Amino acid sequence: MVDPDASFERIQLDATSWVDVARGWLRDPQRLYDELAAGIAWRQGRVFRYERWVDEPRLTAGWQPDRPPAVPALLTAVRALRSRYGVPFSGAGLSWYRDGRDSLAFHRDREMRWLDDTRIAILTLGARRPFHLRPRGNRWDHEAPARGATHDVAPGAGDLLVMGGRCQADWEHGVPRAPGLGEGRISVQWRWTSRTGRPVQGPGYRAPRHFTR
Repeated sequence: MVDPDASFERIQLDATSWVDVARGWLRDPQRLYDELAAGIAWRQGRVFRYERWVDEPRLTAGWQPDRPPAVPALLTAVRALRSRYGVPFSGAGLSWYRDGRDSLAFHRDREMRWLDDTRIAILTLGARRPFHLRPRGNRWDHEAPARGATHDVAPGAGDLLVMGGRCQADWEHGVPRAPGLGEGRISVQWRWTSRTGRPVQGPGYRAPRHFTR
C-alpha cells in the first residue's frame, strides 16, 4: 500500500530538470518484491555491443494493468502516481538486478523520442543500490569519479523517484555495479511524455552499436 504521508523531496538538477524522491513511499515492499520475482515472466535481453551480441546484465519484463496476472499493489501505485502528477501513466516496465554484478550503463530514455517534458517514475524494491545522474556534458568523462555523476539518489526498498522536466533531454542516469552485493533489486518504471518539442533522432539504448578499431 502507498503511504499517503510519505514526503517528497525535489532535487533541482538545473533550471528545467528535476528529480522527486519519496523515501518509504510503498509500505511492505518485500511482499511485492517476492510476488514479482516469482510471478512475472522475466526475460533475458540481448544487446549488440563490441561487434557481438551479449546478454544484458539484468532481467526485464513488462506489465499492463488490464492483463493478468493482476498485481493489486501496482494498480494502487499507478493510481497514486496519476493523482499526484496529473499525467496518464499506464503500463510498467520492470528490471531485476539479481545481485551487485547486474547493472545499467548511463543512458537517456531515448525510446520516448519527445524528451522536452517527460515524467519517469521508478519504484525500488529490494536492496539499496546507487542510482547516478550526470549532465550530458559529462558523458565523455570516463576517467572522472563515478564517470561524471553529480548526484546519487540511492533508492532503497519502497522508495520512489520521479525524473521530470527536461531530465531525459539534458541528463543521463544509470545503475552501476555494486561489488559484493548479494541481494537483488527490482525496479518498476512508469513513463509519460507530453510529445512536445522536436523528437530526438537516432538509435535507442538497445540498438546495435559499432566501434571502429
